[in-house]
Amino acid sequence: MATASFGHQGRSFKLERRKFLGASTFVATGLLAYPYVSNGSTAMAGEAKGAAEKLGWKLACQLYTFRRFPFYEAIERIARLGIKRLEPAFFLRLAADRPGLTTSEALSAELRAEMKKRLQALGLTMPNYYADLTTDRKQAQRVFQFAREMGVETIVSEPPPEAFPMLDELCQEFGINLAVHNHPQSPTSRYWHPEKVLAVCEGRSQRIGACCDTGHWVRSGLRPVECLRMMKGRIITMHLKDVAEFGKPEARDVILGTGVAGYEAVLKELHGQGFKGVLTIEYEHDSPELENDVAACVSFVEKVAAKLLEG
Repeated sequence: MATASFGHQGRSFKLERRKFLGASTFVATGLLAYPYVSNGSTAMAGEAKGAAEKLGWKLACQLYTFRRFPFYEAIERIARLGIKRLEPAFFLRLAADRPGLTTSEALSAELRAEMKKRLQALGLTMPNYYADLTTDRKQAQRVFQFAREMGVETIVSEPPPEAFPMLDELCQEFGINLAVHNHPQSPTSRYWHPEKVLAVCEGRSQRIGACCDTGHWVRSGLRPVECLRMMKGRIITMHLKDVAEFGKPEARDVILGTGVAGYEAVLKELHGQGFKGVLTIEYEHDSPELENDVAACVSFVEKVAAKLLEG
């Protein structure tokens, strides 16, 4: 995820890699041709459907993928793809007719209930939630309370190192995991290298671990399989992401298996580690073929999962 610049409870969030795209902005040029893309995105997503689940992999979609649309429109598109799980982000819009509202702990009890109802109507759940967490305990408690109300199992975030003793206590209190996310290497990216994630996990409970973003590792000049081996035992969840170029922070996302991340090897390594949990597809390239591209990512995961099941 490319962190956006938003005011949130009096704080400013700095854009780390690229300017956040507005509601109607999308890239219409420079598209690559992929053999996976067709006009039947829903059917494509259903190819070999169920293999990932049999491995214990629970496919989800990060809402940043559909940031062009407010939450209530995005979830309908995701549901049409056959994806049943979501990872919303605290800075993304809730509804087109209610500007200023985001999918965050700032929502009223009434709006949270509405959000849950809309998800249930589409057969969707939100096991992960990308949140802003700081050293402010009261604010963190609000985040955890919101997460519990929404059925969240894992909060994905990038808290400051000094916040972890307090956050580990809240993880125990609420029965919710905290997965540390990595952005590409930059002066403001705390957790770009696995060693930095492992440092804040050291001495903490097993509820503290990593949300490994493979695309951002590649952008930082790191090999995903090597990073996964370093993170073994602390991987809670994943952002599945492939990119076009190695070692370039601005490298664009591509369909899983068509970039330089070595994605079949990535999935084989996860299987070899016995990983079972939520795998969140995050596709940052906002193309006119967005739904087809996401469906192709699902199809790739299912095909690799089917091979792994065959042994």
